[in-house]
Amino acid sequence: MERRAADLRSYLAALENEGLFRWLGKEVDKDWEIGSITRLVFSGVSEQSRYGIGFSRIRGYAGMRVVAGVVGGSKRILSRVLGVEPDTHQIHARWSQAQTGPVQPTRVSKGPCKENIIKGSDVDLHKLPIPIWLPGKDAGPYLTPLWITQDPNGQARNVGMYRAQLKGRDKLGIQWGRPDYQHAAMHLRAWEKAAKPMPAALVMGCEPSIYLAGVAKVPYGVDEIAVAGNINGAPIEMTQCETSDLEVPASSEIVIEGEFIPGATEPEGPFGEFTGYMTSSPRGEPVFRVTCVTCRNEPILQGMLSQMPPSESSVCRQVMGEGAVWHHLTQELKMPGIIDVHLPESGGAAAILWISAKKPHRSFPLQLAMAVWSKFGFYHYKWIVVTDEDVNIRDAFAREWILAFRVRPEKDVHVMPEVAAMTLDPSATLDPDLPSRDRTSGKLFIDATKKYDGFPEIALPSAKYLEQAAAAWDSYGLGRLEADWKKALV
Repeated sequence: MERRAADLRSYLAALENEGLFRWLGKEVDKDWEIGSITRLVFSGVSEQSRYGIGFSRIRGYAGMRVVAGVVGGSKRILSRVLGVEPDTHQIHARWSQAQTGPVQPTRVSKGPCKENIIKGSDVDLHKLPIPIWLPGKDAGPYLTPLWITQDPNGQARNVGMYRAQLKGRDKLGIQWGRPDYQHAAMHLRAWEKAAKPMPAALVMGCEPSIYLAGVAKVPYGVDEIAVAGNINGAPIEMTQCETSDLEVPASSEIVIEGEFIPGATEPEGPFGEFTGYMTSSPRGEPVFRVTCVTCRNEPILQGMLSQMPPSESSVCRQVMGEGAVWHHLTQELKMPGIIDVHLPESGGAAAILWISAKKPHRSFPLQLAMAVWSKFGFYHYKWIVVTDEDVNIRDAFAREWILAFRVRPEKDVHVMPEVAAMTLDPSATLDPDLPSRDRTSGKLFIDATKKYDGFPEIALPSAKYLEQAAAAWDSYGLGRLEADWKKALV
């Protein structure tokens, strides 16, 4: 298996060589320009043409850089991390293989992340160019790092991406939602039960495979670092923290070490989240005290744009979430006839799930929905829609057409009331002060399949005639075809 990236820097060089990354040489202000420019890249550049962006001159932070969009800037960039073509089925198959063939990390005594070591009273997070991603709306600068935690027994390492609010020279806030769903929150609950501070480390700027594994949802106890090793084609090199027994990727650009104090909470937010809304926790979230910062020379602070879709967060959630559902249905359950699964970015790639399948019997669509909810819980996939194998569920027009003409609302729409809600769904409560982890909401299943034999055929010319006409199109003198006519067909 070919190794794809030894560290962030070699990866950025490869992306730049392929036209998938650009450095901005103009000096920028971290408190408004980085967030605004990155948003315009996602909102003003088509997904097919989108690129990751780097800021090499940040006012007041000489020798430091910030990058964003370099993992989930587009499906093309993300597939580059996986080492496959940007084809849905290739991506699903590669992610499925990564989960079933983990490559255990190796330990090294030191690494590039130890080029600079800052401890104790010398720690000052204000010296890092931490952006304000939503100027005028976020509570202040935020990191979007990977957090590394373990349970009190030193087992079940977790790597997950959770936002980190800058609250002081050595203090960060975190928001990670339900303690029965987010694995790091499970760890904190176990440490608090033992009445001990929980050590943690957050990292920015490491092998991109670790970012993919960290934002994906893998079962509790599965080591994301080992999954990343499979994606990367080689074991990830890890080195021990300076102030705890935790291990971090040796190639990391920036590592922030510290601990969570049992029971200590503070109000957190607001911050723009993947749902497209501002969220906050006025009743308090855990507080992280920093004990040490290590970094490379001229470090690169890697961020991940979340907020309103489309975003880097929604691209990652879409591709990795689809791959997880595909793996569960086709590999773990071996359910027949699955054609495609799709998480539209408009739902943050978390709220709406479409499945197309060849239906072997009448109850199969509901069976698919229950298989997904039973595996992934009720926190995601607020809507699940199952339709037939002849529908291109990746085309928005096709999805709306199917809802119009293959659904009888009184029979095919099923509501499951008062189950656990998506933690950041603002519609899930009438009480805005209710903690997100306590919110409930209904779930909706729609059977959008044909209900009887002899359902009318689709009113389009047969594919072979459309293909012949398209091949001869230039000879007709009608100008170019501006839309992808193949979207009408599966």
